[in-house]
Amino acid sequence: MQKMDTIKWGFIGCGEVTEKKSGPAFSLIEGSEVVAVMSRDKDKARSYAKRNNIPHFYSDSISLINDPDVNAVYIATPPSSHATFALMAMRAGKPVYVEKPLTASYEDCLRINRVSEQTGVPCFVAYYRRYLPYFQKVKELVQNGEIGNVLSVQIRFAVPPRELDYNQKNLPWRLQPDIAGGGGYFYDLAPHQLDLLQDMFGTIVDAEGYGANMAGLYKVQDTFNACFRFHNGITGSGSWCFVAHDSARTDRIEIVGDKGMICFSVYDYTPVALHTLRGREELILPNPKHVQLPLIQSIVNHLRGGEPCLCDSVSATPTNWVMDRILGKF
Repeated sequence: MQKMDTIKWGFIGCGEVTEKKSGPAFSLIEGSEVVAVMSRDKDKARSYAKRNNIPHFYSDSISLINDPDVNAVYIATPPSSHATFALMAMRAGKPVYVEKPLTASYEDCLRINRVSEQTGVPCFVAYYRRYLPYFQKVKELVQNGEIGNVLSVQIRFAVPPRELDYNQKNLPWRLQPDIAGGGGYFYDLAPHQLDLLQDMFGTIVDAEGYGANMAGLYKVQDTFNACFRFHNGITGSGSWCFVAHDSARTDRIEIVGDKGMICFSVYDYTPVALHTLRGREELILPNPKHVQLPLIQSIVNHLRGGEPCLCDSVSATPTNWVMDRILGKF
């Protein structure tokens, strides 16, 4: 694909994630600007456009994709619609940046990869944690041998139910299988954890898991346990519970080596803890105000002819494969 001088973004979706995590970053980067936004609720699109000085707003995706001023598309909708919008945009010759997970199923990821290869139009995925100083430091510690040879990896995540989870008539979209991919909060929160580990240790080639609905607050599963193996032989495990008592609240990944251990969180950003013969050391690593900015900067550089951004749909697909294996989808 030819390099672009200025990346003129159109947003499909203008929900919570665009308010602080991503939206403002697009306009803070040289050679990048937001020119259009779309929401099925036209008033919401109008309001977002007015508040953020965006010239065009739409209530349908086709109009936004066909807008001649738009030359790249950011998809910030629930996972069930990611594939449809990504395929439409790529076939129109417009690069895509998709919120995670890439799609609601592994099979849809493969469809996106095929069309990206056929058209030569790139698709990037919002696994922005790869680019944050906090996680890059963890990766650096591993690669520098601070804990020796890595032996095992464990994910532990537990949170209490949210107030909205008790509302059977108006459940959050993440708990609606036809919108979120069928894995409830697991399909929304586990992707970042699994992607980070694969960025550090390579592709997971085997995964098995069990899910259960333990609390009965909603129809989808609320508790998961899994084991997995990376291509280099390292094994790991994970446990996720979204209906735990507050006393069990945990956001922790442990990387165990033969010379020490690294402990870090994925959502709480507690200080990275390095355990070695020197004792326990805490590393405080602040992240940028708009956490997606470093990744978006990399995407813009790529599209303008600079260094390739490797956070693309191909690299994101194994995470969907792992989640679908854990969920027993195949």
